[in-house]
Amino acid sequence: MSFLWSLIVGGIIGWIAGAIMGRDIPGGIIGNIIAGFIGAWIGTALLGTWGPVIGGFAIIPAIIGAVVLVFIASFILRSMGRGRH
Repeated sequence: MSFLWSLIVGGIIGWIAGAIMGRDIPGGIIGNIIAGFIGAWIGTALLGTWGPVIGGFAIIPAIIGAVVLVFIASFILRSMGRGRH
């Protein structure tokens, strides 16, 4: 059950990051979950584990890390000419 909870929280973190950046994350729900997990890893590596922890994720660093991930991914896609909106 904790794995399911982690998937839900990871998806919400990815969705929040996409909403903050104003960009859709490719891959829909799966993309949001992946962005949430990778963003949590980036955020924890850069900022530590402060703030509230839900589903095994330190929420604030995870959201910041996911925003950084979405920014970098959108920059790379835009550089390649595929991310134009």
